[in-house]
Amino acid sequence: MSLTLFRKILWVLAGFAALAFVWHLLWADRASDRTGIDSDPPFAAEFELTDHRGMVRTEDDFAGRWMLVFFGFSNCPDVCPTTLSEVAAVMEGLGDDAARVQPIFITIDPERDTPEVLAQYVPLFDAATIGLTGTPGQIAETSETFPIFYERIEEAAAPNGYTMGHTSHLFLFDPEAGFANSWPYGTRAEEILADLRKRI
Repeated sequence: MSLTLFRKILWVLAGFAALAFVWHLLWADRASDRTGIDSDPPFAAEFELTDHRGMVRTEDDFAGRWMLVFFGFSNCPDVCPTTLSEVAAVMEGLGDDAARVQPIFITIDPERDTPEVLAQYVPLFDAATIGLTGTPGQIAETSETFPIFYERIEEAAAPNGYTMGHTSHLFLFDPEAGFANSWPYGTRAEEILADLRKRI
């Protein structure tokens, strides 16, 4: 293969990668617009899922604490790690009040995100974060309760040949598991922290 042809192939691949990145960001925004996040009447957090230590968890396990809940998947290239990093910054900023808030990451990709995978993934951001997974049916039922949108998207270059489009909002639930607020993707930790401090 000539050097010129090799360079052309590299430029084409780079172009596809850039397009895929932009498309993913636009898809996340569009997916979040298709949810009823600001629905009336308000909704409550309800789930029965398995955490990254293999224990079954429900919303009752976190009664009395505020919950920061984000739906995503461990193979997410940008939205999920960015949001989880912001959550980690919020938890650090809370100081002694951090014990009053429980960050939770719920996968929308249970096929790949087993408890073992989540056990490796969630501690990368914050040790207090709990990763939750379950059967496809359990995840579907949970998504309807919150509600959030997600969809499998075939993509040859992604791990196992697919990626996920999903709601990119971060949810806040009060100590009775009632919906309190949500923030769209890109909201800075400082803004989330200021809101939390007023509430707790």
